[in-house]
Amino acid sequence: MAGRRQVRGVLLDKDGTLIDCDATWEPVIRQLVAELRPTGEPAALLEAAGLDRATSRFRAGSVWAAGSTRDLVRLWWPQLEADDADAQCARVDAICAAMGPHTSAPLLDLDELIRELERRDLVVGIATNDSIASLSAFLDRQGLAGRIPHLIGYDSVARAKPHADMVHAFCGATGLDPEEVAVVGDNTHDLEMARAAGAGWAVGVLSGNGSRDDLAPHADVILDGVSDLLAWIDGGAA
Repeated sequence: MAGRRQVRGVLLDKDGTLIDCDATWEPVIRQLVAELRPTGEPAALLEAAGLDRATSRFRAGSVWAAGSTRDLVRLWWPQLEADDADAQCARVDAICAAMGPHTSAPLLDLDELIRELERRDLVVGIATNDSIASLSAFLDRQGLAGRIPHLIGYDSVARAKPHADMVHAFCGATGLDPEEVAVVGDNTHDLEMARAAGAGWAVGVLSGNGSRDDLAPHADVILDGVSDLLAWIDGGAA
């Protein structure tokens, strides 16, 4: 990576990093198919989006695990022109924002994590390929509304992960240099974003869909989960 300054900012992925992606989103994606009725056999549509039929888990790097709503709309409704695609994205996002917070399954005590990061004088943000409305609704459901000032969704920037835009937005809002930021995520898209932005650390976690083999080529360090992040930071973020 570009440098090895002290970590001053932590930019966290959401799905697979802070919450259980499979438990949270399987019922939601099934509802999307049932309610919005994309053309095709439902099981095939779910499989194409990344839901494994045998395990009911999302595949690493799949449209649902790593992509944005725009990617899903292009997959399920490839015939739509730009304005119609935008309208369909809004429909998908509305269902996700309404249902996702209620099915969300946090992987740890999020309030404690945020408090401990702040106690170390770290600037905290969340960057997700989910919509900003869905992210905000999730935090509200968890009692964390207003606790994390730097929230970035796919619809907050011109280009979603794996592009650098979310890291650059975080740095622009906080005054941090990318070299001072640790990007934490469970998919290669998170780590590729860190690389593209010149972030100081690309931190992979094994709590989501990405395996060690998936993440290793892109990561500076791989942790079992975000619960190990504090110990890594306290140990010098080596």
